[in-house]
This record gives sequence, structure tokens and C-alpha cells, in this order.
Amino acid sequence: MATKKLCQETAQSAETTHLHWMQEAMSMAEEALAASEVPVGCVFVRNDRIIAKARNRTNELRNATRHAELEAIDSILADPELTPEAVRYPLSDTVLYVTVEPCIMCASALRQLGIKEVFYGCENDKFGGCGSVLGVNQDLDHPRHPSYKATGGYCRDEAIMVLRRFYVTENTNAPVPKQKATRVLKTEILPRTES
Repeated sequence: MATKKLCQETAQSAETTHLHWMQEAMSMAEEALAASEVPVGCVFVRNDRIIAKARNRTNELRNATRHAELEAIDSILADPELTPEAVRYPLSDTVLYVTVEPCIMCASALRQLGIKEVFYGCENDKFGGCGSVLGVNQDLDHPRHPSYKATGGYCRDEAIMVLRRFYVTENTNAPVPKQKATRVLKTEILPRTES
């Protein structure tokens, strides 16, 4: 019984830790929303501390590759204290917390940099690279880059709602903005479906 209780306490502690870091990522998503960006935020954690945090900046920089994950990765690789030497997998001891499942581009970059593990909020049913559309993280074999585990569902409802708050508004940065004056914010969130 003592072992079972210890396992439960350890699991609860890990859950609390994951939720803490995901709340930090959600803060970055809120910052993105305030800046009229698609509200995705992330934090990279190493040795129980945030080493980088970022949000989407695609509209601000007019560059479709400036996703939150790539923004943070750039800051990690540019910092000699965080990446003191050129190594094959500079993120091998780093965990990513991101509000939305990484897209195929970001999931691939994370694999090439050897990310240890990924935790995300909601699924990305259009571009998801960790299983929703394509399992770049581990379902596809690669001759060189190791796979990584990606776990979704942390702050899922909050991640969906911040995205809905963005998509119900006019995106003035879109090439041909859609008229959304009659849209209503949906608050019902369907349960996650397992594939």
C-alpha cells in the first residue's frame, strides 16, 4: 500500500508541475492575443526553471515561420549560457509546454533539436505534428533524430477558449479579412477524442 500511495503522490506532484508550467504558457498566449496574434504561447523548461518563453509573432514580423516554439528556440540557441557549445541535440534535457499542439513544422524542428518531451493544451486539427494530423514526433521513423513523447490535454479548455476569442474577432492582418461581425463566441467544448 505504501508504494501505491507514493506513486499516487508522485503522479499528483508531476500533474501539479505540468499545470504550473502550462499556466506560464497560457500567459504567453494571452500576451499574443493582446498583440492581435494567433494566441499560442510556450515555455521551455530545463532543471525546473524556464529558460525561454515566447508567443506567436507571425503578424508582427510578417513572417509565417515565427511560431512561438521557433521564437523561443532562437533565443535558446542564441544564448551562450543556455547553449554553450555546438551539440547535435541542444534540447535533449529540455521540456516544452505549449498551449496548442505543435504544427508539423515546429514538431519537426523540435525532433531535429532533440527535445526531451512536449506537453500541450489542445489539439491542432489542421496542422498538428504530434499526432492530430501527422505524428512527426514519433510515428515517423527517422534515421538520425530521436523521437519524443508528446502529451496533450493540459489546460485544454483554456487553450481552446483563447483561440476562439481570437477567431471570433476581425483579423486585420489577414490578406482578405473575413467579415465576422455576426459571429458568436462558442463556450461549449466537446470532450477530447482519442485516436
